[in-house]
Amino acid sequence: MARYAIGDIQGCADELDDLLALIGFRAGSDTLYLVGDLVNRGPSSLEVLRWAHAHQDSVFPVLGNHDLHLLACFAGHASPRGGDTLDAVLAAADGAELCDWLRRQPLMRSLGDIVVVHAGIWPGWTLDQLADACGEVQAALARSAWQPALADMYGNKPSHWLGATSEADRWRFTINACTRMRFVDDAGALQLKYKGELEQAPPGLVPWFDFGRRCATPRVVCGHWSALGLLVRPDIWAIDTGCIWGGQLTAVCLDDGEIAQVTARRAYQAVGEA
Repeated sequence: MARYAIGDIQGCADELDDLLALIGFRAGSDTLYLVGDLVNRGPSSLEVLRWAHAHQDSVFPVLGNHDLHLLACFAGHASPRGGDTLDAVLAAADGAELCDWLRRQPLMRSLGDIVVVHAGIWPGWTLDQLADACGEVQAALARSAWQPALADMYGNKPSHWLGATSEADRWRFTINACTRMRFVDDAGALQLKYKGELEQAPPGLVPWFDFGRRCATPRVVCGHWSALGLLVRPDIWAIDTGCIWGGQLTAVCLDDGEIAQVTARRAYQAVGEA
């Protein structure tokens, strides 16, 4: 009865099959946490969603930015953009059922010794504050009339929790912090425009996990930042290794830290493509 986490799948169903075979995943016995971005840009988002939904007793995702973008498209608050591969989900006979299941997934999962979240934990939050902020978004998405919750999702402001004075601002900041964040500035404000490698970051930007006043939390397991690559250290396991760009799909055993990887069968999109 092992616990695993898998990095950003983004519709790479063939590589998911390869990785599950490599780790010997046993549905009904083992537990699998997905760090978000189940869908988009890879070729088989519909197949990945169907698989996760069918195994929901063993497979527990958190929401990533691409998952939320799919939900916003389904809700009528956005349209697929260049490079998106969401049309099959939106047109599928079971698309509404899959989106209904997806919207009920949380932004974070606390496992006691580990927190699973797509991008990271804003360094000004305690674990209790994180849970409260994420719980507010989760409750909004769980409502029968959930679609309005995503109407104001897009945008980079407010960049600091202290500037989140309205309900919509709180939701947007929480979503940005948990699903889009890579860097903050020296005041802890989100800096969302730069997405590249750590070594090439503009002056004044600090990775969220190295912010000097970050509150103590259990180990964070996250994805989202493919240009960072695999990062394994006592406080963080970052496991987005860029499968859709021709990299790897990565799993980590949460019980012993063992890493397993499979190589992408091909690059599904060019690095830097929209």
